[in-house]
Amino acid sequence: MSAMKLKIASGVLTAALVLTGCKTLDPYTGEEKTSSTVKYGAIGAAICGIIGSRDSSKHARNAALGCGVIGASIGAYMDSQERKLRNSLEETGVSVKREGDQIRLIMPGNITFATNKSTVQTGFYPVLNSVVTVLREYEKTIVEVEGYTDSTGSWSHNMQLSEERARQVSNYLKKGGILSQRLIPTGKGPSNPIANNGTAEGRAQNRRVEIRIRAIEA
Repeated sequence: MSAMKLKIASGVLTAALVLTGCKTLDPYTGEEKTSSTVKYGAIGAAICGIIGSRDSSKHARNAALGCGVIGASIGAYMDSQERKLRNSLEETGVSVKREGDQIRLIMPGNITFATNKSTVQTGFYPVLNSVVTVLREYEKTIVEVEGYTDSTGSWSHNMQLSEERARQVSNYLKKGGILSQRLIPTGKGPSNPIANNGTAEGRAQNRRVEIRIRAIEA
């Protein structure tokens, strides 16, 4: 096995060990759950191992847990990323919101997908390309891609549609050069509405894809 593959395997193994040892019981269902802190920490370890293995001269010393953004630096790191995203996405229809040390991009469904379809519209490619450019520069982040629908139609159909839309956006980012290990596509269906589902305007707002960007902490 090459040195590069060994480093990658080491990062993934670190993530698996952390996840295995840090589960808690849900008090309502009795099921085992992994806390968000542990989950993203483990994902971060795997990502950092891969980053470190790619370029020995620049990144090897930062491999595994050591490559994350440190403490007070997280805010500045995300501030800089937020500015670039705002500049790149100005007048595209995509909302950029800052929530603590996370950045949230809200992509309305009407500009991202055709009605009831999950294929990204070609006219939206330049917008996603702008997102890719920034994500490639700020590689010490985890990228959650969440698909949402309005409340019309069956729950199962909405979940399937939202999952496929999240996957399609995630796959586009991956093709642009974003590590698959950084990407977490999830279908949310009609949950977490941002507007009133009782109106056509509200339903249009609820049909969306959101990208949540969070720093990998050292």
